[in-house]
Amino acid sequence: MASLSSSSSSSSSSSGVRSWRTAFLTLRDETLASPPPSAILNLLQHLLFSNSQSLIAAAPDLPPHEIASDIIFLMELVPTCSDAGEDTSLTFINMCHLIHDVCQRVSLEINSPSWALMLDTFGTMVESFLGKAGSKRVFSENAARFKAAMECVETVRFLVSGYHRKCSLPENVQLVKFLLRIVSCSHAELYSLSHSSGNQRYTPEIGKRIPRYNSLWEVQTIAFTMIAAVFSRDGSSFPGDIWQSTMEVLRKVMDTLASKSVLVEDTIMSRFYISLLHCLHVVLTNPKGPLSDHVAGFVAALRIFFIYGLTNRTALAVPGTVHRQGPSSVNHGLSSTEPTKNDSGPYRPPHLRKKNGSGVRRHKAQDSRSSSDHESSVVDFTSSDSDYSDTDGSAKDSASLQMSKARLAAIACIQGRADLCQADPKSFTAQWTMILPTNDVLQLRKYEATLMTCLLFDPYVKARIASAATLAAMLDGPSSIFLQVAEYKESPKRGSFTALSSSLGQILMQLHTGILYLIRHETHGGLLVSLFKILMLLISSTPYARMPEELLPTLIMSLRARVEEGFPSKSDQTSLLVVALSCLTAALSTSPSSPKVKEMFLDEISAGFSGAPGKPSVLFTLFQYAEKSTSPAISFEALQAFRAVSHNYPNIMVECWEQVSTIVYGFLRATPEVPARQWKGHSGNTVGSLGEKTLTAAVKVLDECLRAISGYKGTEDILDDRLLDTPFTSDCMRQKKISSAPSYGLENTKETTGDEPKASKSGSEYWCEAIEKHIPLILWHTSPMVRAATVTCFAGITSSVFFSLTEEKQDFILSSLINAAVNDDVPSVRSAGCRAIGVITCFPQISQSAETLQKFILAVESNTHDPLVLVRITASWALANICDSLRHCISDFSSERHSLVALLIDCALRLTKDGDKIKSNAVRALGNLSRFLQNRSPYGIHDKSVNCVGLSTPTNSVEVLSSSSDKKYGLRFASNLNQPLPMGDSDWPERMVQAFLSCVTTGNVKVQWNVCHALSNLFLNETLRLQDMDWAPSVFSILLLLLRDSSNFKIRIQAAAALSVPASVLDYGRSFSDVVQGLEHIFENFGLDQISTPSSFKYRVALEKQLTSTMLHVLSLASSSDHQPLKDFLVKKAAFFEEWFKALCSSLGETSTQPEADRKKEMISLAVQSLTEVYESRNHHSVAQKFRNLTNNIS
Repeated sequence: MASLSSSSSSSSSSSGVRSWRTAFLTLRDETLASPPPSAILNLLQHLLFSNSQSLIAAAPDLPPHEIASDIIFLMELVPTCSDAGEDTSLTFINMCHLIHDVCQRVSLEINSPSWALMLDTFGTMVESFLGKAGSKRVFSENAARFKAAMECVETVRFLVSGYHRKCSLPENVQLVKFLLRIVSCSHAELYSLSHSSGNQRYTPEIGKRIPRYNSLWEVQTIAFTMIAAVFSRDGSSFPGDIWQSTMEVLRKVMDTLASKSVLVEDTIMSRFYISLLHCLHVVLTNPKGPLSDHVAGFVAALRIFFIYGLTNRTALAVPGTVHRQGPSSVNHGLSSTEPTKNDSGPYRPPHLRKKNGSGVRRHKAQDSRSSSDHESSVVDFTSSDSDYSDTDGSAKDSASLQMSKARLAAIACIQGRADLCQADPKSFTAQWTMILPTNDVLQLRKYEATLMTCLLFDPYVKARIASAATLAAMLDGPSSIFLQVAEYKESPKRGSFTALSSSLGQILMQLHTGILYLIRHETHGGLLVSLFKILMLLISSTPYARMPEELLPTLIMSLRARVEEGFPSKSDQTSLLVVALSCLTAALSTSPSSPKVKEMFLDEISAGFSGAPGKPSVLFTLFQYAEKSTSPAISFEALQAFRAVSHNYPNIMVECWEQVSTIVYGFLRATPEVPARQWKGHSGNTVGSLGEKTLTAAVKVLDECLRAISGYKGTEDILDDRLLDTPFTSDCMRQKKISSAPSYGLENTKETTGDEPKASKSGSEYWCEAIEKHIPLILWHTSPMVRAATVTCFAGITSSVFFSLTEEKQDFILSSLINAAVNDDVPSVRSAGCRAIGVITCFPQISQSAETLQKFILAVESNTHDPLVLVRITASWALANICDSLRHCISDFSSERHSLVALLIDCALRLTKDGDKIKSNAVRALGNLSRFLQNRSPYGIHDKSVNCVGLSTPTNSVEVLSSSSDKKYGLRFASNLNQPLPMGDSDWPERMVQAFLSCVTTGNVKVQWNVCHALSNLFLNETLRLQDMDWAPSVFSILLLLLRDSSNFKIRIQAAAALSVPASVLDYGRSFSDVVQGLEHIFENFGLDQISTPSSFKYRVALEKQLTSTMLHVLSLASSSDHQPLKDFLVKKAAFFEEWFKALCSSLGETSTQPEADRKKEMISLAVQSLTEVYESRNHHSVAQKFRNLTNNIS
């Protein structure tokens, strides 16, 4: 029987094969004679379609290449069939059905030409099906056409699934074009059906009335899924026109969805939305063109997905009644809910639930906070139901699950690094008001959904985590820079215009409200981490000075409350406390400091730190967590927070000293010393590393507190530099902000002089305690980080505090930092020692001690040879400060010590060949030396007596400190602060100038600025006769070049200032005419300057004023010049100068003070009188009279 059955089966198979071959051979023979299209239609019906089932059954028994050849032959007949006058739809439908069923049974190999033909043929047939379908046709006819269109797309998907690895880039391009063609015509058909019905809701209902496999929505779903797959593989290689075409199709579909405003909540439509949004996300990830034209449309469409599937649900995590006073008034809980289902049926594994998911009933969601802790934040749009844990009720509610995936897909289109928020930041920022709240963030608004709506109300933790990640990406992306213009104002009346700055201010306020609310009430550990990240970015992006003054104190108090309450999960308790304290540190570090926060701290101090009843203390909380506890990480973050308090609110540190001293001393006594190597790359002893890190943080708190109490404002400027102190530039002087100095605020500047003795007294007292109690415990600690932090403390002392200490403590400080700079084996400690030397050497009393300076010079010079760049940078900075301080002790340098000055020159010249950061300090050092070194060339001495050792003879002597001993600072010798220091090497000016010119061409902008400043110092050296120096023209030429061509306005300002230093025409030498003509040319073209960077705008006015001052100076000297071509030039430009002086005189009314106005008038008068004399000497009396009239008007 088995043999008979096998024989029967073989016979049937052979019969089917013969039928297939007979049918296609007959068809080929009949079409050789080129019959009319109608005959071909009849042949197809008679030979193939009437017997299609037997042919389909025989396909697996035929060779694949033979079937592929026959199918391609069928497709070649389609253009001929299309020319038939009668309706060809039935023929095409039968052909699609035959090809579809055959391809399901046989794996075909299609070559490249056949692939193109197949895609083009399928595209033609789908257009035919959808173009002839319509609402007026019988429903069954439309269904047949939709089914055929579906089969075309599915056939291509079958082929691609086993063929895509072999597809070339051109073939993938053809595939995308075909799919876009399918989407366009199906979308047009859906749009036509919608409008022909007169009911906007008719289009989505088509998906319900037609079986799933025939739905046009399913056609688009498959098409978008395939487009996403192709772009995922080869999107980066696609030409720009394909990307642009895809974006246009996506935009058209998304615009249609946005115009409807209502999304259909069922399984079929959910799958369509997911495929569409995932496709959009993938295409946005590979941008090939600008997105500015699409951003607004996409944002409007994506916004309606934020609460897709939630509008009719009662399971939303809806907060209770909310007061509107602000974040501090929120006092109710937020429940994290997940949809669940009460189903008593048998358990079904996740991979089997999808089969009957469409029939699962939707149930009310219940609170499942316990299960939400197991959710993952990874978003996968193509994941199956098995990707969700069994504890997540979404696997039991297929429709709800699909809709949550759609929400995730919409959020992802905004979130990704190459998506909307990153691809076009400027256009995206204008849409922030669409997706971020501007009012009532804690109120659920179903039709005005924002990302905060998802974050607050979505019942799925995954959606909330995705929303949080998107908010973080927005605040961390390029768009966040626009938040710096935000300004909070009360919400205007509805319908009135709201400026972007006001809208951004309202958004920031609502984000603070919503995020602080969630931080106070959320229990999911992963989401809390995301919320703290958002808050950290929000703090860094918010200009609190233009926000409500209560916002920052409310933020700080909210974080303090969350820290005090702790977190429910014991496993995450430490990590979440660390993150919360880190956010608190960021809030306390905001600049400028907040008067309200300072007031809050003063109230806490007056209440005894523990706080008044019902009003807990932030400072007490920081002290509590900073104390030695079981977690060094928590202590570290608390110390960091208090260091921020010390830096931003230094005026309260005197009252906090006792607590700070106790806490730091506790760390110093209790923390065991750890080997240095455990800090870097050591994984075996984490506690030791954290202990070292925490101890270092404690030392830095001590440092910051001492700086605050001492009144430290940065390195003391001992250079009497008045280059920019002219009546035209004095109002443009900018106060330099020192990052290492505490922020005393504007209110403290008026009190500086009066409070300085008091600060010195109190600072001396606390420094004495630190030197006696704290520093000896850590100065020789085995950890280099601790030692470096300890030595850095000395860099924060002020001269008034230092010299109020006893001699013994002064010697202790000096010997400690010199020992650290010279003898320590660790580069970071030596660098800290050099920095402290650079600070203390600026103290005038220290600089008058030649013995101390000698030790400083040797210590710093040795570190300039260090192989580590960071050490050389600090050493070169200290070197420049030492060179500046030398002018205070030149009389104490005997002939034996001249070698030290030579050592400084050689060291600085050597460092000009180093990196830019080192080079800039080296140039500054040379500039400081060039100001007072005496030129001993025959032309360089200006009738000044020189003693037997080559030192300038003192004339105006003052008492200075002796250097006979490091420990005895007696008043013993005299020094002339204005006399240059002679050098035996007479070529030092030329060597320095060569170094300056080389640095201009090889250095960065900072180096170039320092070159200009150094040349200013060089011009101030009275022993140089610039007119006799061969290098002088090169110097003036380089300054003019920088002034004219530099794109950095600060360099141009300094170059102009340098050109105004020479006091006479003789000092300009042969370059005076070039300087005058160069300045005039720059002024004449000043309005044409292109400002390359926005930061240059604030320096433009300062540059113009410095140019004015320099021009007036050189013009006042013009009458002293006997250079005839220069006078001819001044005559030629008389009209320009006349108009320029008139404009300058008219601006005098803007001067704020009368003395300043008088000084300006004096400078203008001198320049006008000088020009008048020039014009008189050249016999241009009429021009001279015009300038006399200007002089009369000025006076």
